[in-house]
Amino acid sequence: MRDDLILEDTTLRDGEQTPGVALSAEKKVKIFNALVDAGVRWIEPGIPTMGGEEVKALKEMLERRDEVTLIGWNRGVRSDVQKSIDLGFRAVHIGLPTSDNHLKNSVRKDRTWLLSTAQDMVKMAKDQGCFVSISAEDIGRTEPEFLKEYAVAVAEAGADRLRLSDTIGILSPSQYADRVRAITGVCDIDLQAHCHNDFGLAVANTLAAIEAGVRYFHVTVNGIGERAGMADLAQVVMSLRQWYDVDLGIDTLQLTALSRLVSHACGFPSSPWQPIVGPNVFAHESGIHTTGMLRDTSTFEPFPPERVGGERKLLVGKHSGRGVIAHALGEEGAGLDSDTLDELLREVRAEAIATGGTVPPHRLREMAGKARATQH
Repeated sequence: MRDDLILEDTTLRDGEQTPGVALSAEKKVKIFNALVDAGVRWIEPGIPTMGGEEVKALKEMLERRDEVTLIGWNRGVRSDVQKSIDLGFRAVHIGLPTSDNHLKNSVRKDRTWLLSTAQDMVKMAKDQGCFVSISAEDIGRTEPEFLKEYAVAVAEAGADRLRLSDTIGILSPSQYADRVRAITGVCDIDLQAHCHNDFGLAVANTLAAIEAGVRYFHVTVNGIGERAGMADLAQVVMSLRQWYDVDLGIDTLQLTALSRLVSHACGFPSSPWQPIVGPNVFAHESGIHTTGMLRDTSTFEPFPPERVGGERKLLVGKHSGRGVIAHALGEEGAGLDSDTLDELLREVRAEAIATGGTVPPHRLREMAGKARATQH
């Protein structure tokens, strides 16, 4: 694995392309500032050619371009790239497809046009002093031999980076890694992983790509993006720390707050089971689990919630045992004998089933008070 890995966040570009999401300039800038403050140093903040509110947001973000590398995303159109450069971007990305499917059905061009256009646009941007990233879109359906030919062509034209986009998320981790190795075998251009999550493999594919030799990789907060989304920032950051001892300079204490900020801005609540930052990740109800947690918090947690700005919760519900009920009641439960606790446990389970959830603390205290009165 390389020791110069670069995380690039695309929450504000590919992430915002989530169906039903439209961020105002104010919301985009707020998320951008939160990303920078959390330690993200490469960001794809939007699409300059959209104009209007998008440009308003991008201009404000560009005021911090000495702190963070901002990549202006463009279609494979000269005027798009020029607009990004004129706006003040020092790094640009050029989006072009490489599969026959996309060439035919998306841009209605052939491979000859693609190779010529890619080289021409790379040279145009390089001549103006830009860092140039260019796509190989839909690599999952691109013939490996042509993918290698394309990689050599853009490298010879001077591209700084080739983005390997599994546009519809159809590759397995081993298949994605094979494509990375195929390209590194024919040229030395830096590669970037861009993995979609249609089969739930975006994080796994990103890690496989990193193991195979990519330097850059794309993530989004909460894994938002087109269709099933992309590789999640928090999951990749914590996976790299857990298994590879790689610290990317991200302040993990801000991961949960960042997740909530993006969720609120997009109008889509995070899943309770969202890895790393979801509200259920550090919540425990089962009797066996809570008993273990009361003795040692590492029993049923891979790392403490404080590490990612989260909070541990021991909940009382259908699957709880007497231990967590006594713990939840604290001093109020100290005087309850064993038989009363058993009865209280039965009542807790009945109420949890009736309400379809957990028993809140105030209700548990009410039930305990009645149990205590009956006991005496």
